[in-house]
This record gives sequence, C-alpha cells and structure tokens, in this order.
Amino acid sequence: MHLNPVTILLGVLALVVIGYLLWLIYAVFTSPIPVLYNFKSVLVRWRATAATVLGVALVVTVYILMQAMAAGLVKSSQNTGDPRNVMIVRKGSTAESSSQVSREQLKVIQYWPEIERDAQGRPFISADLAMIINLPRRDGTGEANVTLRGVTPMGMELRPQVKLVEGHWFTPGKREAAVCVKIARRFANCDVGQKFKTGGVELTVAGWFDGGDSAFDSEMWMDADEARSVFDRENYSSVLPRVAGTNAAAALMKRIDSDKRMPLRADLETDYYSKQTMTALPIKILGQFLATAMSIGAIFAAMNTMYASVGARTREIGTLRVLGFRRRTILASFNFEGAILAGIGGLVGCGLALLAQYLCVAFGVRFGTLSFNTFSEVIFQFRVTPMLAMQGMLFAVIVGVAGSFFPAIRASRLPVIAALKAV
Repeated sequence: MHLNPVTILLGVLALVVIGYLLWLIYAVFTSPIPVLYNFKSVLVRWRATAATVLGVALVVTVYILMQAMAAGLVKSSQNTGDPRNVMIVRKGSTAESSSQVSREQLKVIQYWPEIERDAQGRPFISADLAMIINLPRRDGTGEANVTLRGVTPMGMELRPQVKLVEGHWFTPGKREAAVCVKIARRFANCDVGQKFKTGGVELTVAGWFDGGDSAFDSEMWMDADEARSVFDRENYSSVLPRVAGTNAAAALMKRIDSDKRMPLRADLETDYYSKQTMTALPIKILGQFLATAMSIGAIFAAMNTMYASVGARTREIGTLRVLGFRRRTILASFNFEGAILAGIGGLVGCGLALLAQYLCVAFGVRFGTLSFNTFSEVIFQFRVTPMLAMQGMLFAVIVGVAGSFFPAIRASRLPVIAALKAV
C-alpha cells in the first residue's frame, strides 16, 4: 500500500501527540498534590474556567454536528436497498437518471433462471424510470430538483422499507403520484389531494409514504409506463430483480458482465447505494475546515486564560517548588489543568450536539442538500454516533493541551526566589 507524505506526516504527528499525553498522565499521577491543587484552582477561578469551557464546547459542537450531517447522509445511503435485490444499470452511468435499459433487454432479463418467482411463476422484477423534475419550495424561497421515480407494480414489493402513511398508492393511468412525507413538507402543492405540474401535465398526490430513513425519503413515485408516456421516454433507467440467494446474485452479475450484447452492469442493491456517498464528502471537508479554524481560536483563548492563571499564581508556584516538586511536575500539572478545562468543554459540546439531534428528531426537522450524483434534493437527519462523540472529546483534549503548553512551560521555569517575592 502506497503512503503519501501527508499521511506519513499525520501518522508521525499522531504518535508524538499520543506519546506526550502518555507522559503527561504519568507525570501528573506520580505527584498527587499538584493534581488536587489544579482541580481546586479550576473551581476557584470559575469565571475564567467558564469562558474557556464555553469556547471549547462551541468548537466541539460545531465539529460534531458537521460530521453528524455527513454521517446522516452516509447512513441514508446505507439504509437503502434489500440484500436480495440486484441493481442493473447501463455501464458507465454514475446514477440511475443517466442510465438506460431498453425494453428488449428487460424482456430478456426477466426470464433468466437466477431471478426468484412467486407462486404464480411471475418474476420478482421491477423496471424503474428515474427522472429529475423541478418544483417550487413550500416556503417560497425558490425551486429545487426532486427525483421522480417510475416503478412497475412489483417495485413496491421489492422495497419493503417503504410504507404508505397517508392516502393511497398511485393508480396507473390516472396521472397520480405518491410523495415521501419528508419531501412533501419541503415542497409546495404536495399535500394529499393537491396537484403539481411537471412534464406538461398535472399529477395528483394520491398519498404519502415513508422511506424508512433511506434514499427513498428524497423521492416521488408514479407508474413507470405512465411516466415513460408523460415524459416521452422510450427506455427505463434501471432494472431491479430479486434473486434466491448469494450464489444466484453472483451468477446473475457474472451473466450480465459476460453478455456482450448488453452493455449493462449489476451490483447488489445495498452495495449500489452505499457507493452513492460522494455528497457527504464536501460536508466532511467543510466540517474539518471549520473545526480547524475554530480550534486555532480556542487554542489562543485557552493560552490566554492559562497565562493569566500563571501570572495570578506566581507565589503558589514558588511554594510548590520550595516543597520539592520538580519543574516537569509543575509543567505537567498546569498542562493537565488545561486538559481538564478542555475535557469539560468537550463533554458540554457533546451534550449540546446530542441535544440538537434530539430536538430535530422530536420536532421532525429534516435537512436537505444537493446530491452530486443526481443533482436533486437529498433529505437527511443528524446522526451523532459514539465514534463522533469520542472524536469530539479527543479533539477537545488536544486543544486544551496545546493551548496550555507554553503557559505551563513558563510556570515551570519561574525562579523560586522571584516567585516567592511576588506580590
């Protein structure tokens, strides 16, 4: 595996930080009196403590929430699909909306032996047509793209996570559509019984469905053949068959790959949607950029607080030196104090992030962004994971240690006599 210079540099930096933290813990806990002293100092100087804790907490909250947005997008893709289904699209296509599967190809595929059949011998297969339409937002702030999916009758049975929550499913031939409830709350004329115009026709909203926190939460559905007629499309976008098991799925994918008559490719439906996570990358990068910028400010704030603390405790530091505590013990104890403050700030930040997630879930708040795969609206929710909370805590401690490092060095180098004479 090739390692680029940036990866090597970050690895070396991580080892240095971990090594320093281990030494810091060892130095502090081999001299218990300064540890107790620092704990009491944090409580006595509560105003400076509160300012430092709040600054670090805000940095950690922003970092976790930005990463939680990206995690929510990734989770939406990972929740999509059934492991028994295989997604078939055109080779070279990056999304269903840019794919084409002809009706002749569908007729050939549906008779392949790898596809499961019901009691009447009908194949479990759906031919879909994915299109991008433009609709006005409910709040009047403009328009946005939405994915309209045409599905054949077997399509809903192949997607058991999608549930009807109000109204009824669309009736083929009646210019009806079913809308995900999360999309309906963001776009105008999407209540049950209302009509919205697209493709030169008006579609009536027959019902609302819930996509089960999957990619289908960002879609509208109608009959596939009616959609082909309305939007003047000759072919479908994709074909979704259900296979009997893992071996049948592998055999089907191998058959498609080796059939030179069909320029198609196949993936397990779950794998196909898991790969559609490019939209989360810019949010991750933005979150890391904001966290880096804010962490610099937090480090300087912690440094300022610790310098002021050292200046106010010059005589106390001299007393510790007279009592026999070594310079490295003083250094470690003040550095540890900075880590304590930042750690508290990290806990507060994690709590604020979890509170934001709870309020969003409780009030049904959802977020939307542009998908870089389909260029349509994608609906998602915050997802604060235990790993993100741990990253936030580690980030906070590193900020605290970095911000208190130079003030701690100054405290450890104060001459004993000068410290004792300080007023």
